[in-house]
Amino acid sequence: MTPSLARTATAFSVLLLLSAAARAQVQPPAAPGAKPVIRAIEVPDGIKVDGKLDEAVYTTVSGAIEFVQQEPFEGQPATEKTELWVLFDSKNLYLSFRMWDSHPERMIANEMRRDQALDIYNNENMSFVLDTFHDSRSGYFFMTNMLGALRDVQFQSEKQNNGEWNPVWNPKAQKFEGGWTLEVAIPFKSIRYPAGTNQAWGINFRRAVRWKNEITFITKVPASTGAGGIYRLQDEATLVGLKVPAAGKNLDIIPFVTARTTTDKVARPPITNKGAGDVGADLKYGVTKGLSADLTYNTDFAQVEDDLQQVNLTRFGVFFPEKRTFFLEGQGIFDFGGQSGGGNNAGAGDIPTMFFSRQIGLARGTAVPIIGGGRLTGKAGNYTIGLVDIQTEKADAIREASTNFGVVRLRRDILKKSYIGVLATQRNPSGGADNLMVGADTNIGIGLTTINAYYAKTDTPGRSGHDGSYMGQYDYNADRYGATGQGLVVEKNFNPQMGFMRRQDFRTVSGSFRYSPRPARGGTRFKPFRKFYYLAQSDRTTNNAGFLQSRSVTGAFNFDLNSGGIFTSSIDREHEGLEAPFQIAPGVRIPIGAYGFTHVQASYQFPANYKVRGTVRADLGQFYNGTKQTVSYAGRIELSKQLTVEPTLSLNFVDLPAGSFKNNLVQSRVTYTLTPRSSFGALVQYSSSARTLSTNVRFRWEYIPGSDLYVVYNEGRTTAIPDRFADLQNRTFVVKATRLFRY
Repeated sequence: MTPSLARTATAFSVLLLLSAAARAQVQPPAAPGAKPVIRAIEVPDGIKVDGKLDEAVYTTVSGAIEFVQQEPFEGQPATEKTELWVLFDSKNLYLSFRMWDSHPERMIANEMRRDQALDIYNNENMSFVLDTFHDSRSGYFFMTNMLGALRDVQFQSEKQNNGEWNPVWNPKAQKFEGGWTLEVAIPFKSIRYPAGTNQAWGINFRRAVRWKNEITFITKVPASTGAGGIYRLQDEATLVGLKVPAAGKNLDIIPFVTARTTTDKVARPPITNKGAGDVGADLKYGVTKGLSADLTYNTDFAQVEDDLQQVNLTRFGVFFPEKRTFFLEGQGIFDFGGQSGGGNNAGAGDIPTMFFSRQIGLARGTAVPIIGGGRLTGKAGNYTIGLVDIQTEKADAIREASTNFGVVRLRRDILKKSYIGVLATQRNPSGGADNLMVGADTNIGIGLTTINAYYAKTDTPGRSGHDGSYMGQYDYNADRYGATGQGLVVEKNFNPQMGFMRRQDFRTVSGSFRYSPRPARGGTRFKPFRKFYYLAQSDRTTNNAGFLQSRSVTGAFNFDLNSGGIFTSSIDREHEGLEAPFQIAPGVRIPIGAYGFTHVQASYQFPANYKVRGTVRADLGQFYNGTKQTVSYAGRIELSKQLTVEPTLSLNFVDLPAGSFKNNLVQSRVTYTLTPRSSFGALVQYSSSARTLSTNVRFRWEYIPGSDLYVVYNEGRTTAIPDRFADLQNRTFVVKATRLFRY
């Protein structure tokens, strides 16, 4: 056993003992007096989940409840009636809805795919959250629409959520002449909750009447929180009367088998149609009602879609989000200093990501085989716990040693929605030197104000001293006003090798102010407009010796339309100081110097009810000591409820004294959805800068809940070889099957 494994195993044992003691202490708090209380009704024989609402319980028990607007008129009663029931039997929690609509012919339903968050949200949809520990901090989010599409999220706070959590659950919807109905079944084994039979949970519901862009909840949720308001658990109602089943084995075993053929022309020696097969397994065990242990052996990620290529006109590396399910489940627990460890909101700015899961099993763009490992995540009383230990194989082709990766995360709840925490990561290559990172952070939430702060330090042989990083961040977010402020320092030798850093050796100060008025209700002059935004923002970044690296001042004007359209515009004055030249394109280098330039941006996002929709954007103006013109479109073309095309086009024309060039990116995803649990998709990407043409074709069928069949074809070609356009470089064909065994 490696030193890192031994340390993690010891921590694992200690935390299991802590969690066992905490089980008897966890009790749900009393329901806040001002919030609705919903009583769950026991139905011993369960219900047939078909969306028809034809069981006797729907006539004997009233489902009447008042919904309150978040948009467009915060706090006003909903304009459409909604009825809901919460039911349960010995195995499942059931949530049922009858959603009336004054114009059912206008209802929007055009997305069936799983986890298509924005597209499902842009349909008529019902969402709900379950705060099973009733701590107003973490929980589970579910969203579905009239077509039965599934969206599920495990979240740790309003801004830390994991959309790759895919539990077993079953929604069914039906249309009727006055609207639509919905029934949902969630097995108790799919979620975690405290010990004890009688439970009180936090709960909230959000309905979107998309054709009129009305968003309503069963409690008053501030409009300033937007779509993220569903995660604001301090506004939740209380669910009482629930009786959960006694603890069973709480064991899920998911074995898999794969078969593949591989062609790789750039390998040495080249490979042509080389066949291979493999087996492995993942195991999930409910250690307690709040803690889950996950083990993986011979881990395989054949089903993961290709990374989306990006246009990069900066001197910094690009960030690619994590897509592998094993690392994304429970990812929010490892968020540090307000930064995600691998999701789409990570890596966007200069704040270091201390634990970036793509450092495990990937090196220099190449997959490194994972022998196996384990993870312990969940809650024990007021503590949130995360442990990870993964061992990778040696990869001779890229000179990567067999490496052990260990992570320990512990957070303690304080106040109503705040925490303090610690995080430690260790990368231990066989025959090499360890890299260690330790840090402490806090997140303080008071009303509409959030404060983030952290201090972290690394230990890397040969890089001692000046090896720390620290940050303070303030965010006030009300509907009419908003303000942010941030100070961040990353010292010269700070080196978290299990993290991601866009910059090194710098310090930055930034701030912004927002004013967002809404037009007077009932006025005719501004009738198309829902909300205006005026924004001023500035930031300044130097290295630790005082050299000015970057500075920007931005003024923006945006507005939302009642139709759902969104317009944005800004003017930016930027300064970039280069201490070393960098190559921005083949044969084009920007020399050392100080550069000041101004550019303007504008975009428009089309309403959700358009058959052809998306966002068009333009960015024009100066760029270093030249000019840049960028136009782009990213959208969705609805050919039918089952067939969609999602094109992305980015055209960049740059003219500099050192040379002119184009950097163009074309992507298109075509998806045919047979059912909410089976789909066929193809992603084609062309990058003029990388001179690559890639294709990823994937069929997924969840043939029984929790069990999947994947058929995947990947192909990579290059356009860099003269007279051999789109010359084949590599190709793989993979079939993978998984099977869930639940005990």
